[in-house]
Amino acid sequence: MDKTKKGYKSGFVSIIGRPNVGKSTLLNNVIGQKIAIMSDKPQTTRNKIQGVYTDNESQIIFIDTPGIHKPKHKLGDFMMKIAYQTLREVDIVLFVVDAKEGFGGGDQYIIEQLESVRTPVFLVINKIDLIHPDKLLEFIDQYRTKFDFAEIVPISALQGNNVNTLKEQIIEYLTEGPQYYPADQVTDHPERFIVSELIREKVLHLTREEIPHSIAVGIEQMKQREGGTVYIGATIVVERSSQKGIIIGKQGAMLREVGKLARGDIEKLLGSKIFLELWVKVQKDWRNKPGFLRDFGFSEDEY
Repeated sequence: MDKTKKGYKSGFVSIIGRPNVGKSTLLNNVIGQKIAIMSDKPQTTRNKIQGVYTDNESQIIFIDTPGIHKPKHKLGDFMMKIAYQTLREVDIVLFVVDAKEGFGGGDQYIIEQLESVRTPVFLVINKIDLIHPDKLLEFIDQYRTKFDFAEIVPISALQGNNVNTLKEQIIEYLTEGPQYYPADQVTDHPERFIVSELIREKVLHLTREEIPHSIAVGIEQMKQREGGTVYIGATIVVERSSQKGIIIGKQGAMLREVGKLARGDIEKLLGSKIFLELWVKVQKDWRNKPGFLRDFGFSEDEY
């Protein structure tokens, strides 16, 4: 790794915004592979997901944060601490908004937090593929009067429209710096964390509204067996017995479907065949218990 390459640019970029505006979709598109889970349900990103984009002339470390919202439990408090902490750590802030939604109270709250930020803030208008082009200028005007944005970049994270332009503009604002990570590294999270997130994503995708925010996934075991197959044992934790029944499903059908969908993504991640074994466990009110939050990687000591 060359840390002294003349003219090489690098820096840290935080991705913030209301829940469900497409922050994780943007991160995955920029990096070129899935490292953050995607769901149409809000508040699915819980931890700070760090993604690394590297080319011959620059390295950008993106930090995808939980959607900013009013916390309802200790897990929510933890999520908001992460989101606000990143504003003080980075070189550029990307404030992602949903082109379909328009300016709202949640955006005003975030802008108030940005008033004290001294780094450049880009307004990134996502989901432009879902609105008529004539509406875009009107949308931009709604936000331009609220804050002095360094850049305003309309994109479609899902389709990839204008994402390369966004990367180019970010690089323009970065200063000369070291290559922090090897060129082939795309995240600072261990494989076990990504595997647990991919399993959680499938539960979010398949279950009803009462389930999503009350689940966590712990990797009990992950080891390579003879022949190259990787064995993974994971526990899906819920807060109520009724939720356990929903996730298991009739004669185990739902749990098998979760495993089937997760297996495909995990095999792409690891580049090998896997044997995935899933269990479901009830732990009442785990989101308000510091011990369990630490077990699942939500440690307040780091923030």
